[in-house]
Amino acid sequence: MSSRSAGTLLVIAKAPVPGRVKTRLTPPFSPEEAASLAEAALADTLDVVLATPARRRVLVLEGVPGDWLPAGIEVVPQCAGGLDVRLAHAFGLGEGPALLIGMDTPQVSVELLSLGLELGSAGASFGPAHDGGFWALGLAEPDPALLIGVPMSVARTGAVQRQRLTRAGLTVRDLPPLRDVDTAEDALLVAAEAPHTRFAAALAAPTGTAAR
Repeated sequence: MSSRSAGTLLVIAKAPVPGRVKTRLTPPFSPEEAASLAEAALADTLDVVLATPARRRVLVLEGVPGDWLPAGIEVVPQCAGGLDVRLAHAFGLGEGPALLIGMDTPQVSVELLSLGLELGSAGASFGPAHDGGFWALGLAEPDPALLIGVPMSVARTGAVQRQRLTRAGLTVRDLPPLRDVDTAEDALLVAAEAPHTRFAAALAAPTGTAAR
């Protein structure tokens, strides 16, 4: 698959600012520690995005880019509104196939992102999260209306979103489930699953031992 035909990779994220990101990690982590973990997770995610063949790589960001932003990533500000509105806006940024992920799965791989973009005869790809949400959503023909009104950050988010896809007549390719990093327990499990990531190193650092 050539980079010209691969489509767009979208990452929706918050800038890693203490007190404004990963607040469910505090306690046991301090706001500064939580922000450091968020920055590491975002850096891991963007590294994988850069290594994955794609036509465009876009970070849809709430906040201001920092020195954690690598070259080769286009930055677009998030719009106002609920998460469903912001995700819909992200899909409306371009044309052609697109795969959207968040910054909560630093264990993601090039193989998974490539699979999510290889839609073929499928109209959508869907990556469920262990908490009932979803870590990835791919659309062969992005339609922001497919996301508007989906209840976000609840246990049935993923089920409702997938049902929205099938009710629209789309064939859905299911991706493997992944664990989002929301809680300290999630952080430990994800770091153990991906021990060579920046996220795992940040968790193992002296300032990242509060949850142990």
